[in-house]
Amino acid sequence: MSIDFIFMLTKDDQTVSDARGYVKEIAAAGAKHIGFKDIGLPIDELKSLAGDLRKEGVQVYLEVVSLDAESEKRSAKVAMDLNVDYLLGGTRPELIAPLVKDHPLKYYPFVGKIEDHPSILTGTIPEIAAHAAAITAIDGVDGLDLLAYRFTGKDIPLLIQEVCKSSTKPVIVAGSIDSQERIGVVKTTGASAFTVGTAAFDMEFPSEIVGISGQVQTILEMSRQEFI
Repeated sequence: MSIDFIFMLTKDDQTVSDARGYVKEIAAAGAKHIGFKDIGLPIDELKSLAGDLRKEGVQVYLEVVSLDAESEKRSAKVAMDLNVDYLLGGTRPELIAPLVKDHPLKYYPFVGKIEDHPSILTGTIPEIAAHAAAITAIDGVDGLDLLAYRFTGKDIPLLIQEVCKSSTKPVIVAGSIDSQERIGVVKTTGASAFTVGTAAFDMEFPSEIVGISGQVQTILEMSRQEFI
């Protein structure tokens, strides 16, 4: 089964200050999906960053960190202004889906109850799976953003499996994916894509190539492996 790797220009749940300086290197290393968050840089710099990514021909993702309604609406409008391909995150699909459904972007809100910053996922697996079914029934929702490795419960593989089973649309697993084992879990439980940000900037993945390009290449190789 194929799975997409989304490189996030983020560390500790915010866009890194020198994000633009990494774009060419990450794209040259083979990343086809690159994203950033709505905090960490002013809007003008986010516009420039989105433009840089467009020039590289990659799919562009914006993930919303904001947890209050007004800032979430502002972030959705920013996503449309930046003309990103995917809007990830946010906790109010009933509010945001009508705003974005006529825009070409694909909208993947968070599933489950999200708390704090950095974000954590609370609730039980049945509750989160039921939420997945409800959210993906909303017109204008194209998929889900699941913070599986921020889950306060224990059985993360089962969580991903049940959410993917309950969802009628693709599921992206985001947050704290920092090992081959976790990539394997995500790949074998039904997710369509996963994100890595902080772990790559912390050089968590083994690579003979120094720097961020080595991290990208290693993660891409791991994403292509067959896991049992």
